[in-house]
Amino acid sequence: MDPQIEELLGLEAVRTRAHAVLKLAEEGRLNHFNYHPERMDDATDYVLKLIQRDFGPDKYHLIPPHGRWQHFEVGGVPRITSLLAQWDEEKCDTTEKTRRLIDLFFVSVLLDAGAGDFWKFNESQSGLTLNRSEGIAVAALHMFLNGDFAGKDSPVKHTANGDALRNINVEILSRGLQVDDANPMIGVAARADILRKLGESLVNLKDIFGPTGRPGNLVDYLIAKSNDSGKLNYKDLWNVLQRLLIPIWPSDRTHINGQPIGDAWPLRALSQKPGSESKPYSNIQPFHKLTQWLAYSLMVPFSRLLSVSWSNTELGTGLPEYRNGGMLVDMGVLELKPESLQRGLSLSGGSLPSFGAGDDEIVEWRAMTVALLDVLHTKILARLDGVQLSLPQVLEAGSWKAGRELAAAKRPETKCSPILNFGDGTLF
Repeated sequence: MDPQIEELLGLEAVRTRAHAVLKLAEEGRLNHFNYHPERMDDATDYVLKLIQRDFGPDKYHLIPPHGRWQHFEVGGVPRITSLLAQWDEEKCDTTEKTRRLIDLFFVSVLLDAGAGDFWKFNESQSGLTLNRSEGIAVAALHMFLNGDFAGKDSPVKHTANGDALRNINVEILSRGLQVDDANPMIGVAARADILRKLGESLVNLKDIFGPTGRPGNLVDYLIAKSNDSGKLNYKDLWNVLQRLLIPIWPSDRTHINGQPIGDAWPLRALSQKPGSESKPYSNIQPFHKLTQWLAYSLMVPFSRLLSVSWSNTELGTGLPEYRNGGMLVDMGVLELKPESLQRGLSLSGGSLPSFGAGDDEIVEWRAMTVALLDVLHTKILARLDGVQLSLPQVLEAGSWKAGRELAAAKRPETKCSPILNFGDGTLF
Protein backbone atom coordinates (compact mmCIF):
# COMPACT_ATOMS: atom_id res chain seq x y z
CA MET A 1 0.00 0.00 0.00
CA ASP A 2 1.16 3.53 -0.76
CA PRO A 3 2.69 4.89 2.50
CA GLN A 4 0.74 8.14 2.06
CA ILE A 5 -2.54 6.22 1.86
CA GLU A 6 -1.55 4.07 4.82
CA GLU A 7 -0.91 7.25 6.80
CA LEU A 8 -4.33 8.63 5.94
CA LEU A 9 -6.01 5.40 7.07
CA GLY A 10 -4.26 5.53 10.45
CA LEU A 11 -5.40 7.39 13.53
CA GLU A 12 -2.31 9.54 14.02
CA ALA A 13 -3.02 11.62 10.91
CA VAL A 14 -6.52 12.51 12.17
CA ARG A 15 -5.03 14.32 15.15
CA THR A 16 -1.85 15.78 13.64
CA ARG A 17 -3.61 17.29 10.63
CA ALA A 18 -6.47 18.65 12.75
CA HIS A 19 -3.95 20.39 14.98
CA ALA A 20 -2.28 21.85 11.87
CA VAL A 21 -5.68 23.35 11.04
CA LEU A 22 -5.92 24.71 14.60
CA LYS A 23 -2.55 26.41 14.15
CA LEU A 24 -3.85 28.05 10.98
CA ALA A 25 -6.91 29.17 12.95
CA GLU A 26 -4.68 30.75 15.60
CA GLU A 27 -3.00 32.70 12.79
CA GLY A 28 -6.39 33.83 11.43
CA ARG A 29 -5.91 31.83 8.23
CA LEU A 30 -9.06 29.71 8.08
CA ASN A 31 -11.31 30.11 5.07
CA HIS A 32 -14.73 29.72 6.68
CA PHE A 33 -14.54 30.16 10.45
CA ASN A 34 -13.39 32.79 12.88
CA TYR A 35 -11.79 31.19 15.92
CA HIS A 36 -12.32 32.85 19.33
CA PRO A 37 -9.90 31.12 21.73
CA GLU A 38 -10.90 33.46 24.54
CA ARG A 39 -14.29 31.71 24.60
CA MET A 40 -12.81 28.27 25.24
CA ASP A 41 -12.85 28.96 28.97
CA ASP A 42 -16.60 29.57 28.85
CA ALA A 43 -17.04 26.36 26.87
CA THR A 44 -14.92 24.50 29.41
CA ASP A 45 -17.03 25.93 32.26
CA TYR A 46 -20.24 24.80 30.58
CA VAL A 47 -19.02 21.28 29.84
CA LEU A 48 -17.42 20.87 33.26
CA LYS A 49 -20.63 21.90 35.01
CA LEU A 50 -22.51 19.14 33.18
CA ILE A 51 -19.90 16.57 34.21
CA GLN A 52 -20.04 17.76 37.82
CA ARG A 53 -23.85 17.89 37.77
CA ASP A 54 -24.16 14.27 36.71
CA PHE A 55 -21.08 12.67 38.31
CA GLY A 56 -19.63 14.98 40.95
CA PRO A 57 -18.21 15.07 43.46
CA ASP A 58 -17.26 11.41 43.86
CA LYS A 59 -18.72 9.47 40.90
CA TYR A 60 -16.33 10.44 38.13
CA HIS A 61 -15.08 6.86 38.01
CA LEU A 62 -18.58 5.79 36.93
CA ILE A 63 -18.44 7.77 33.68
CA PRO A 64 -18.51 5.24 30.85
CA PRO A 65 -16.43 5.79 27.74
CA HIS A 66 -18.35 7.28 24.84
CA GLY A 67 -19.93 4.23 23.26
CA ARG A 68 -23.11 2.46 22.22
CA TRP A 69 -23.79 0.49 25.42
CA GLN A 70 -25.48 3.31 27.34
CA HIS A 71 -27.78 4.16 24.42
CA PHE A 72 -29.41 0.76 24.90
CA GLU A 73 -30.24 1.76 28.47
CA VAL A 74 -32.20 4.89 27.51
CA GLY A 75 -35.19 5.63 29.70
CA GLY A 76 -33.66 3.68 32.58
CA VAL A 77 -34.62 0.36 30.94
CA PRO A 78 -31.83 -2.25 31.50
CA ARG A 79 -32.13 -3.81 28.05
CA ILE A 80 -28.59 -5.20 27.87
CA THR A 81 -28.72 -6.49 31.43
CA SER A 82 -31.96 -8.30 30.63
CA LEU A 83 -30.47 -9.71 27.45
CA LEU A 84 -27.40 -11.02 29.28
CA ALA A 85 -29.68 -12.67 31.84
CA GLN A 86 -31.65 -14.32 29.04
CA TRP A 87 -28.42 -15.65 27.53
CA ASP A 88 -27.41 -17.01 30.94
CA GLU A 89 -30.57 -19.11 30.85
CA GLU A 90 -29.45 -20.42 27.45
CA LYS A 91 -26.15 -21.50 29.07
CA CYS A 92 -24.07 -19.09 26.98
CA ASP A 93 -20.54 -18.72 28.26
CA THR A 94 -18.97 -15.29 28.68
CA THR A 95 -17.10 -15.41 25.39
CA GLU A 96 -20.25 -16.22 23.42
CA LYS A 97 -22.14 -13.44 25.19
CA THR A 98 -19.37 -11.05 24.17
CA ARG A 99 -19.56 -12.27 20.57
CA ARG A 100 -23.31 -11.61 20.53
CA LEU A 101 -22.88 -8.09 21.89
CA ILE A 102 -20.24 -7.42 19.24
CA ASP A 103 -22.75 -8.66 16.62
CA LEU A 104 -25.33 -6.22 17.97
CA PHE A 105 -23.01 -3.26 18.46
CA PHE A 106 -21.51 -3.60 14.99
CA VAL A 107 -24.82 -3.34 13.18
CA SER A 108 -26.30 -0.78 15.54
CA VAL A 109 -23.39 1.65 15.26
CA LEU A 110 -23.24 1.42 11.47
CA LEU A 111 -26.90 2.42 11.38
CA ASP A 112 -26.20 5.36 13.66
CA ALA A 113 -25.73 8.57 11.77
CA GLY A 114 -28.02 11.58 11.96
CA ALA A 115 -31.63 10.45 11.65
CA GLY A 116 -33.02 13.93 11.10
CA ASP A 117 -35.21 16.11 13.28
CA PHE A 118 -38.52 14.30 12.85
CA TRP A 119 -37.93 10.54 13.05
CA LYS A 120 -39.18 8.70 16.14
CA PHE A 121 -39.18 5.09 17.34
CA ASN A 122 -42.03 3.80 19.50
CA GLU A 123 -40.99 0.94 21.78
CA SER A 124 -44.16 -0.94 22.65
CA GLN A 125 -42.54 -2.90 25.50
CA SER A 126 -41.63 0.21 27.50
CA GLY A 127 -44.13 2.68 26.06
CA LEU A 128 -41.24 5.05 25.28
CA THR A 129 -40.98 7.23 22.21
CA LEU A 130 -37.33 7.67 21.31
CA ASN A 131 -35.40 9.59 18.68
CA ARG A 132 -31.89 10.24 17.36
CA SER A 133 -29.04 7.97 18.49
CA GLU A 134 -30.90 6.28 21.33
CA GLY A 135 -33.90 5.62 19.11
CA ILE A 136 -31.72 4.02 16.44
CA ALA A 137 -29.97 1.92 19.10
CA VAL A 138 -33.21 0.54 20.51
CA ALA A 139 -34.70 -0.01 17.05
CA ALA A 140 -31.58 -1.95 16.03
CA LEU A 141 -31.80 -3.98 19.23
CA HIS A 142 -35.35 -5.07 18.41
CA MET A 143 -34.32 -5.97 14.86
CA PHE A 144 -31.49 -8.02 16.37
CA LEU A 145 -33.90 -9.77 18.75
CA ASN A 146 -36.20 -10.46 15.82
CA GLY A 147 -33.39 -12.23 13.96
CA ASP A 148 -33.28 -9.68 11.13
CA PHE A 149 -29.47 -9.74 11.09
CA ALA A 150 -29.19 -13.52 11.55
CA GLY A 151 -31.20 -14.70 8.58
CA LYS A 152 -34.05 -17.19 8.37
CA ASP A 153 -31.83 -20.27 8.39
CA SER A 154 -29.76 -19.37 11.44
CA PRO A 155 -30.35 -21.66 14.44
CA VAL A 156 -29.67 -18.64 16.69
CA LYS A 157 -31.74 -15.47 16.29
CA HIS A 158 -29.55 -13.26 18.48
CA THR A 159 -26.59 -12.97 16.14
CA ALA A 160 -25.50 -11.43 12.85
CA ASN A 161 -23.79 -12.86 9.81
CA GLY A 162 -22.63 -11.71 6.42
CA ASP A 163 -25.22 -13.58 4.35
CA ALA A 164 -28.15 -12.09 6.25
CA LEU A 165 -26.67 -8.59 6.08
CA ARG A 166 -26.11 -8.96 2.32
CA ASN A 167 -29.88 -9.38 1.97
CA ILE A 168 -30.96 -6.36 4.01
CA ASN A 169 -33.11 -4.05 1.92
CA VAL A 170 -34.97 -0.78 2.39
CA GLU A 171 -38.21 -2.61 3.18
CA ILE A 172 -36.65 -4.64 6.03
CA LEU A 173 -34.86 -1.61 7.42
CA SER A 174 -37.89 0.68 7.13
CA ARG A 175 -40.02 -1.85 8.96
CA GLY A 176 -37.50 -2.25 11.76
CA LEU A 177 -36.95 1.50 12.09
CA GLN A 178 -40.68 2.26 11.74
CA VAL A 179 -39.99 4.58 8.81
CA ASP A 180 -42.88 5.71 6.63
CA ASP A 181 -44.14 8.92 5.03
CA ALA A 182 -45.31 10.19 8.40
CA ASN A 183 -42.09 9.19 10.16
CA PRO A 184 -39.23 10.05 7.78
CA MET A 185 -35.56 9.27 8.40
CA ILE A 186 -32.57 10.64 6.49
CA GLY A 187 -30.70 8.18 4.33
CA VAL A 188 -32.58 4.90 4.81
CA ALA A 189 -31.50 3.63 1.39
CA ALA A 190 -27.87 4.57 2.13
CA ARG A 191 -28.03 2.73 5.47
CA ALA A 192 -29.41 -0.40 3.82
CA ASP A 193 -26.65 -0.20 1.23
CA ILE A 194 -24.02 0.08 3.97
CA LEU A 195 -25.34 -3.05 5.71
CA ARG A 196 -25.35 -5.01 2.44
CA LYS A 197 -21.78 -3.97 1.72
CA LEU A 198 -20.83 -4.78 5.32
CA GLY A 199 -22.17 -8.29 4.80
CA GLU A 200 -20.10 -8.66 1.65
CA SER A 201 -16.95 -7.41 3.36
CA LEU A 202 -17.46 -9.70 6.37
CA VAL A 203 -17.79 -12.73 4.11
CA ASN A 204 -14.65 -11.71 2.22
CA LEU A 205 -12.53 -11.59 5.40
CA LYS A 206 -12.84 -15.22 6.48
CA ASP A 207 -9.45 -15.09 8.21
CA ILE A 208 -11.01 -12.79 10.81
CA PHE A 209 -14.78 -13.29 10.73
CA GLY A 210 -14.98 -16.97 9.85
CA PRO A 211 -16.90 -18.77 7.09
CA THR A 212 -20.22 -17.11 7.98
CA GLY A 213 -18.84 -13.60 8.22
CA ARG A 214 -19.90 -13.15 11.82
CA PRO A 215 -18.87 -9.81 13.42
CA GLY A 216 -18.62 -11.49 16.83
CA ASN A 217 -15.72 -13.64 15.62
CA LEU A 218 -13.64 -10.50 16.14
CA VAL A 219 -13.52 -11.60 19.80
CA ASP A 220 -11.57 -14.76 19.00
CA TYR A 221 -9.30 -12.97 16.53
CA LEU A 222 -8.23 -10.21 18.93
CA ILE A 223 -7.79 -12.58 21.88
CA ALA A 224 -5.53 -14.77 19.73
CA LYS A 225 -3.55 -11.66 18.73
CA SER A 226 -3.02 -10.78 22.40
CA ASN A 227 -0.92 -13.92 22.99
CA ASP A 228 -2.73 -14.57 26.29
CA SER A 229 -1.34 -11.35 27.77
CA GLY A 230 -4.81 -10.21 28.86
CA LYS A 231 -4.24 -6.88 27.09
CA LEU A 232 -5.65 -6.12 23.66
CA ASN A 233 -4.04 -3.65 21.28
CA TYR A 234 -6.27 -0.84 20.05
CA LYS A 235 -4.13 -0.69 16.90
CA ASP A 236 -5.12 -4.28 16.08
CA LEU A 237 -8.80 -3.39 16.46
CA TRP A 238 -8.34 -0.27 14.32
CA ASN A 239 -6.54 -2.10 11.53
CA VAL A 240 -9.27 -4.74 11.37
CA LEU A 241 -12.02 -2.14 11.24
CA GLN A 242 -10.33 -0.15 8.49
CA ARG A 243 -9.70 -3.31 6.46
CA LEU A 244 -13.36 -4.28 6.86
CA LEU A 245 -15.06 -0.91 6.46
CA ILE A 246 -13.09 1.08 3.88
CA PRO A 247 -14.71 -0.95 1.02
CA ILE A 248 -18.26 -0.31 2.25
CA TRP A 249 -18.45 3.49 2.30
CA PRO A 250 -20.24 5.40 -0.51
CA SER A 251 -18.23 5.48 -3.73
CA ASP A 252 -18.38 9.28 -4.03
CA ARG A 253 -15.91 9.75 -1.18
CA THR A 254 -12.26 10.62 -1.69
CA HIS A 255 -10.04 8.20 -3.63
CA ILE A 256 -6.28 8.31 -4.16
CA ASN A 257 -4.97 6.43 -7.19
CA GLY A 258 -8.18 4.44 -7.23
CA GLN A 259 -7.93 3.51 -3.53
CA PRO A 260 -10.85 4.68 -1.34
CA ILE A 261 -9.77 6.33 1.90
CA GLY A 262 -13.11 6.59 3.68
CA ASP A 263 -14.09 9.57 5.81
CA ALA A 264 -11.18 11.74 4.64
CA TRP A 265 -11.60 14.89 2.58
CA PRO A 266 -9.63 17.61 0.77
CA LEU A 267 -9.39 20.79 2.85
CA ARG A 268 -8.34 24.07 1.28
CA ALA A 269 -6.76 25.35 4.51
CA LEU A 270 -4.28 22.46 4.55
CA SER A 271 -3.23 23.19 0.97
CA GLN A 272 -2.31 26.72 2.12
CA LYS A 273 0.29 25.46 4.61
CA PRO A 274 3.88 26.35 3.67
CA GLY A 275 5.53 23.41 1.92
CA SER A 276 2.28 21.56 1.33
CA GLU A 277 2.64 21.77 -2.43
CA SER A 278 5.66 19.43 -2.30
CA LYS A 279 3.90 16.72 -0.27
CA PRO A 280 1.35 14.50 -2.02
CA TYR A 281 -2.07 14.35 -0.36
CA SER A 282 -1.05 16.82 2.36
CA ASN A 283 -4.34 18.63 1.75
CA ILE A 284 -6.42 15.63 2.91
CA GLN A 285 -7.96 15.78 6.40
CA PRO A 286 -8.99 12.30 7.64
CA PHE A 287 -11.64 11.76 10.33
CA HIS A 288 -12.98 8.18 10.15
CA LYS A 289 -15.68 9.27 12.58
CA LEU A 290 -18.10 6.36 12.33
CA THR A 291 -15.24 3.86 12.50
CA GLN A 292 -13.89 5.60 15.61
CA TRP A 293 -17.36 5.58 17.17
CA LEU A 294 -17.58 1.86 16.44
CA ALA A 295 -14.12 1.21 17.89
CA TYR A 296 -14.98 3.07 21.10
CA SER A 297 -18.22 1.11 21.33
CA LEU A 298 -16.69 -2.32 20.69
CA MET A 299 -14.06 -1.91 23.41
CA VAL A 300 -16.71 -1.84 26.14
CA PRO A 301 -18.09 -5.43 25.90
CA PHE A 302 -14.51 -6.76 25.90
CA SER A 303 -13.71 -4.79 29.04
CA ARG A 304 -16.96 -5.41 30.93
CA LEU A 305 -17.51 -9.08 30.13
CA LEU A 306 -14.00 -10.42 29.55
CA SER A 307 -12.17 -8.05 31.94
CA VAL A 308 -9.46 -7.33 29.38
CA SER A 309 -7.57 -4.05 29.19
CA TRP A 310 -6.45 -2.12 26.12
CA SER A 311 -3.19 -0.52 25.04
CA ASN A 312 -2.80 2.47 22.69
CA THR A 313 -6.32 3.78 23.31
CA GLU A 314 -4.93 7.31 23.47
CA LEU A 315 -4.68 7.20 19.66
CA GLY A 316 -8.45 7.72 19.42
CA THR A 317 -9.59 11.29 18.86
CA GLY A 318 -12.62 13.36 19.64
CA LEU A 319 -15.50 12.66 17.27
CA PRO A 320 -16.10 15.33 14.60
CA GLU A 321 -19.86 15.25 14.51
CA TYR A 322 -22.65 17.74 14.91
CA ARG A 323 -23.07 17.55 18.70
CA ASN A 324 -19.42 18.20 19.57
CA GLY A 325 -19.02 20.68 16.73
CA GLY A 326 -22.36 22.27 17.50
CA MET A 327 -21.30 22.91 21.09
CA LEU A 328 -18.26 24.88 19.85
CA VAL A 329 -20.45 26.98 17.55
CA ASP A 330 -23.19 27.55 20.13
CA MET A 331 -20.56 28.60 22.70
CA GLY A 332 -19.10 31.09 20.24
CA VAL A 333 -15.70 29.41 19.98
CA LEU A 334 -16.24 28.94 16.25
CA GLU A 335 -18.16 31.40 14.12
CA LEU A 336 -18.90 31.12 10.42
CA LYS A 337 -17.44 34.01 8.46
CA PRO A 338 -20.12 36.20 6.84
CA GLU A 339 -19.56 35.00 3.28
CA SER A 340 -19.65 31.33 4.34
CA LEU A 341 -22.74 31.95 6.45
CA GLN A 342 -24.49 33.56 3.51
CA ARG A 343 -23.58 30.65 1.24
CA GLY A 344 -24.91 28.17 3.81
CA LEU A 345 -28.17 30.09 4.18
CA SER A 346 -28.62 30.24 0.42
CA LEU A 347 -28.09 26.48 0.19
CA SER A 348 -30.55 25.73 2.99
CA GLY A 349 -33.20 28.27 2.08
CA GLY A 350 -33.92 28.51 5.81
CA SER A 351 -32.75 30.18 9.00
CA LEU A 352 -29.75 27.88 9.56
CA PRO A 353 -26.80 27.38 7.22
CA SER A 354 -26.43 24.00 5.54
CA PHE A 355 -23.67 22.47 3.45
CA GLY A 356 -22.80 19.20 1.74
CA ALA A 357 -20.94 16.66 3.86
CA GLY A 358 -17.77 17.05 1.79
CA ASP A 359 -17.96 20.82 1.42
CA ASP A 360 -14.94 22.77 2.56
CA GLU A 361 -16.99 24.49 5.27
CA ILE A 362 -17.97 21.18 6.88
CA VAL A 363 -14.47 19.69 6.61
CA GLU A 364 -12.93 22.77 8.21
CA TRP A 365 -15.52 22.68 11.01
CA ARG A 366 -14.88 19.02 11.67
CA ALA A 367 -11.10 19.46 11.72
CA MET A 368 -11.39 22.27 14.26
CA THR A 369 -13.74 20.10 16.32
CA VAL A 370 -11.16 17.29 16.57
CA ALA A 371 -8.38 19.67 17.65
CA LEU A 372 -10.49 21.70 20.08
CA LEU A 373 -11.79 18.58 21.82
CA ASP A 374 -8.14 17.87 22.71
CA VAL A 375 -7.86 21.43 24.05
CA LEU A 376 -11.09 20.99 26.01
CA HIS A 377 -9.89 17.67 27.46
CA THR A 378 -6.66 19.27 28.70
CA LYS A 379 -8.50 22.21 30.24
CA ILE A 380 -11.00 19.96 32.03
CA LEU A 381 -8.25 17.77 33.50
CA ALA A 382 -6.50 20.88 34.79
CA ARG A 383 -9.71 21.99 36.52
CA LEU A 384 -10.58 18.61 38.05
CA ASP A 385 -7.63 18.62 40.46
CA GLY A 386 -6.21 15.18 39.99
CA VAL A 387 -9.31 13.39 38.68
CA GLN A 388 -8.28 11.48 35.58
CA LEU A 389 -10.83 11.28 32.78
CA SER A 390 -10.07 9.83 29.37
CA LEU A 391 -11.08 11.72 26.24
CA PRO A 392 -13.91 9.20 25.55
CA GLN A 393 -15.25 9.89 29.06
CA VAL A 394 -15.20 13.65 28.43
CA LEU A 395 -17.02 13.09 25.15
CA GLU A 396 -19.68 11.02 26.90
CA ALA A 397 -20.34 13.06 30.02
CA GLY A 398 -19.39 16.46 28.67
CA SER A 399 -18.98 17.71 25.13
CA TRP A 400 -21.53 15.51 23.33
CA LYS A 401 -24.09 16.07 26.07
CA ALA A 402 -23.34 19.80 26.03
CA GLY A 403 -23.99 19.94 22.29
CA ARG A 404 -27.34 18.24 22.73
CA GLU A 405 -28.43 20.40 25.69
CA LEU A 406 -27.38 23.66 24.01
CA ALA A 407 -29.26 22.67 20.87
CA ALA A 408 -32.41 21.94 22.89
CA ALA A 409 -32.15 25.30 24.67
CA LYS A 410 -31.39 27.39 21.58
CA ARG A 411 -33.56 25.56 19.03
CA PRO A 412 -36.30 23.87 21.07
CA GLU A 413 -38.51 23.01 18.09
CA THR A 414 -35.93 20.87 16.31
CA LYS A 415 -33.07 20.51 18.85
CA CYS A 416 -30.83 20.48 15.78
CA SER A 417 -27.25 21.56 15.26
CA PRO A 418 -26.52 25.26 14.52
CA ILE A 419 -24.99 24.16 11.20
CA LEU A 420 -26.74 21.53 9.10
CA ASN A 421 -25.38 19.16 6.48
CA PHE A 422 -26.89 17.33 3.55
CA GLY A 423 -25.90 13.92 4.91
CA ASP A 424 -26.52 10.49 3.48
CA GLY A 425 -27.04 8.70 6.79
CA THR A 426 -23.51 7.24 6.89
CA LEU A 427 -21.32 10.12 8.09
CA PHE A 428 -22.50 12.37 10.91
